[in-house]
Amino acid sequence: MSEYNNSKYQIRLPIILFIGIAAGVLIGATFTDSTSVVKNDLNSNLHKFKEVLTLIDQNYVDTVNTDKLVDDAIEQMLSELDPHSSYIPARDVKKANEDLRGNFEGIGVEFNIFQDTIVVVTPLSGGPSEAVGVMSGDRIIKIDGEDVAGVGFTNQDVQKSLKGEKGTEVKITVKRKGEKEPIEFEIIRDKIPQNSVDASYMIDDITGYIKVNRFSATTYDEFLESLKKLKDKGMERLVLDLQGNPGGYMNHAIRMADEFLPDNEKIVYTQGKQSRFDMEALAERKGEFEKGDLIVLVNEGSASAAEIVTGALQDNDRALVVGRRTFGKGLVQSPMDLSDGSELRLTISRYYTPSGRSIQKPYDNMKDYSRDMIERYNHGEFFSADSIQFNDSLKFETRHGRTVYGGGGIMPDYFVPLDTAHNSSYLNRLFTSNSMQEYTFKYVGRNKSRLESMDYSDFLRGFNVTDRMLDELVEVGESNGVTPVRSEMIEQKDLFKLHTKAQIARQIWGNDGFYPIYNQTNEVLRQALKLFDEAEKLERAKL
Repeated sequence: MSEYNNSKYQIRLPIILFIGIAAGVLIGATFTDSTSVVKNDLNSNLHKFKEVLTLIDQNYVDTVNTDKLVDDAIEQMLSELDPHSSYIPARDVKKANEDLRGNFEGIGVEFNIFQDTIVVVTPLSGGPSEAVGVMSGDRIIKIDGEDVAGVGFTNQDVQKSLKGEKGTEVKITVKRKGEKEPIEFEIIRDKIPQNSVDASYMIDDITGYIKVNRFSATTYDEFLESLKKLKDKGMERLVLDLQGNPGGYMNHAIRMADEFLPDNEKIVYTQGKQSRFDMEALAERKGEFEKGDLIVLVNEGSASAAEIVTGALQDNDRALVVGRRTFGKGLVQSPMDLSDGSELRLTISRYYTPSGRSIQKPYDNMKDYSRDMIERYNHGEFFSADSIQFNDSLKFETRHGRTVYGGGGIMPDYFVPLDTAHNSSYLNRLFTSNSMQEYTFKYVGRNKSRLESMDYSDFLRGFNVTDRMLDELVEVGESNGVTPVRSEMIEQKDLFKLHTKAQIARQIWGNDGFYPIYNQTNEVLRQALKLFDEAEKLERAKL
C-alpha cells in the first residue's frame, strides 16, 4: 500500500530532478564553444526537455502545474552552479529589485505594530501620506474598508496592502488621539525613496563618519552629498562604515572608491568565461577626498560591492581596514530578462582586487558554504585573529609592499573581536517583542514639544534616561509577554539607558541623531578612532 501513499511532492521530485538535470545540461551547453557538436547537443537537449514536459502535461495521473515544474527545474539547475546564481519568477521581480533601485512605490509611512495595531511612526517627508495629512501616532484601523486592527496583521500584510503601483489609490481609516471620530484618507501611491546612507555626522571637530547600508541605484549620489556636507563642516579625516553592508551595484562601489583614489589607480577587475565579461576599472576623476586619513570598518556581514571598495582602498594603501574578516563574495551576477518577465541572475565572472586577490571563498561544498558563518563562530574566528590560517599561495602585496591575503574575504589590517559585553538577552527580547519601540514611541508622544525644542547637542549631553523610565519600559515589556530580568537590567543599566536614549533620538532627529548615541556600543568604531596615527602613516608612505 505504501506506493500509493506517497505525497504529491515525493511523486514530483524525480520528475523535477530529471528536468533539472536535462536543463542543467542545456544551460551548460549555451556557454560553450559554438561547434556543430555543441549545437547538436543543445538541440537534442532542448528537444528532450520539451518532450518530457509534454508527456507529463498530457499523461501524468494528476493535474500538473507545468509553470511551477519549469520554475523548480530552473532553481534546481542553478543550485548546481554556485551559491549566488538565482532565478526570480515574474511575480517576484519587481519586489526583488526595489531595494537595489533605491525606491519603492507606496503611501510613504514608517509604521510599527503595537498591541496588534498598526501605528504610524512617521509619514515620510515629501511622501503622499504627509501630503494628505497623515500624522505620527495615527492608528490605522482599516485599509480599503477592511478591518486591520486586532486581527493579527503582520508587517508583511501591511506592506502588501499599502505598497502598490504609482498612481493607484488606497483608502486608510485612522484613529487619532483627541479626535472622537475616525478619519479617512484617500492616498495616491507614489515613488518613495529608500536611503542607503544611514548616517553621516562629525564625531569631533575633524573626524567625519559615514555609514552605508547597501549599494543601490542612489548610493553614490547619497554618499557624495554626505561627503561634501562633512567637508564643509571641517572634516579632515573619515571613518567609512561598511559593517553589515551586503553589497549591490558594482558601478556604485567603483564610483565611491574613485572619490578616494588618484587618477589611473586600479579599483577592481573581473574575469569571466567570455571576454565580453572581462572588465578593468580605474580611478578616472578628481575625487572629493583623495587626501586625508581614512579608515574603513568591516565585519563578516560586509560582502560583494562592500568588499570591492574595501579591497581597492586596502590594496592601494589608501585606507586602514579595521574590524573582522569580510563575507567573501567575489562572484559577479548579471540580471538577464526572460521572455515571460522572470529574471535570471547568472554568475558571469569573478572580481579581483588591484593586487590580484580573488575574494570569493570556496563553494565546492554548498552545505559547508551555507554554514560558513557558524563555523567561523565555532572556530573562534570572531574572537581571535590567530584562529585564521592563510595559505602562503594566497599571499599578495599592496601597492607599497604590505602583505594581504586572498581566498575568502578581506582580512582587516587591525582585527577587533566581537564584543559580547554590549549584549543582553533581556534587552534583545524587549526589541524583538517591539516593546522598546512601543515605549519610546509613547514617551516621545507625551514629551514631543519639549524634545523638539531642544538642540541635539544639548540632548546628547544633558538628556538622561531615569530609573523610572526603565521601570515603564519593563511594564510595556510585560504587557507584551516579556518576563522581566531585573538582575540583568541592574547589571547592565547603562546599556539599557543608552539604547532607550538612542531610540528616542531617532524619532526626533532621525538616524543622524540615533547613530552618535548607538555607536557608543560600536566596539569596532571605538577601536578605529584610536588608530588614526596608523592611517596617517599610510598617507605619509605614499609621499
